[in-house]
Amino acid sequence: MEFATMMELLLSGLAFTLQIFVTTLIGSLPLGVLVAFGRMSRFKPVALVTRFYISVMRGTPLMLQLMALMFGPYYLFGLQMGNDWKYWACSIGFIINYAAYFGEIYRGGIQSIPRGQYEAAEVLGYSRFQTFMKIVLPQVVKRILPAMSNEIITLVKDTSLAFVLGIMEMFSQAKAIAASQVSMLPYVIAGVIYWVFNFIVEIILTRVEKRLNYYHD
Repeated sequence: MEFATMMELLLSGLAFTLQIFVTTLIGSLPLGVLVAFGRMSRFKPVALVTRFYISVMRGTPLMLQLMALMFGPYYLFGLQMGNDWKYWACSIGFIINYAAYFGEIYRGGIQSIPRGQYEAAEVLGYSRFQTFMKIVLPQVVKRILPAMSNEIITLVKDTSLAFVLGIMEMFSQAKAIAASQVSMLPYVIAGVIYWVFNFIVEIILTRVEKRLNYYHD
């Protein structure tokens, strides 16, 4: 196989990798906020259900969760989901898994804000919404950014788990090419691409963190 052909196949796989990455962030970042508030809810049933959900998502392998979503509808309910279901199962699986991690990061950031700041804002006449948006949120974002960055970088690598559903993302393409060519080169190239991808993500997140330096503890 020519090098150009190999790169074309790997880059076609990278397109699916990017799709999984972007879809997961778009879905899990806002869902994580709901998870965080559910976890902190004073209504015990909501807090307990959210806590159980987080425990399951963090306590079981993402690969197992993807397979459960892929095959669960058929084995549990006898439903034939169609050829496109593997992409939906992949997206849903990644989103609900990462929402659990992001939710806990959000919760830690929110609870790290001293109670006195809420009380001071109340004295100044701020509503609870204004207090959260104008005082609490800017501090929370700055405090959780390093932990969020780690999870986002991990997500780049976790996209390779989509191979269990038969999605030809970059790792699957590299594995197929390596098997057909009996060569480690596809894995090396894929590794370099993953590293470059993560390096770009790291640069972006570092710039975001620097922009937030207007606030100092």
